[in-house]
Amino acid sequence: MISDARVPLEHQQPYSTAYEQLLEKVRYEGAYPTRERADEAVRLVLAGLGRQLTGDERVDLAACLPLEAARVLTAQIPAPRPLTGWAFVKDLAVRSRASLATTRWDTGSVFAAVAAHAGPGLTTRILHQLPTGYALLFGRAELTPAA
Repeated sequence: MISDARVPLEHQQPYSTAYEQLLEKVRYEGAYPTRERADEAVRLVLAGLGRQLTGDERVDLAACLPLEAARVLTAQIPAPRPLTGWAFVKDLAVRSRASLATTRWDTGSVFAAVAAHAGPGLTTRILHQLPTGYALLFGRAELTPAA
């Protein structure tokens, strides 16, 4: 679970309808028991993705996400060298103090919703920018050219 101090639910600002829909998609994809658990997964994974993406793909993805999600993505400073897909999951697991299996599940659930917002073209561009291992996290086959 995410260890950051959180504002109690009764004091939070209401989310936009678009963000609520994103949370419901993640909640459904990940079979999370509550919207709050889906929100934790979205924030963790989008912050991690924000540390990996640069350039037009980052800008275009932020533009197609709900404002709350776009803010989480763009609040991160991109890393000088992006992580492989597996290293990405391990990094998120350490940050969230969750198991690798739980973090892998969270990542796949959030990336499924992100891909639905981004569409196939932008998702393909994002995957071309990132190192190996992300296609499977986005629910796609990882194809490599023959040697």
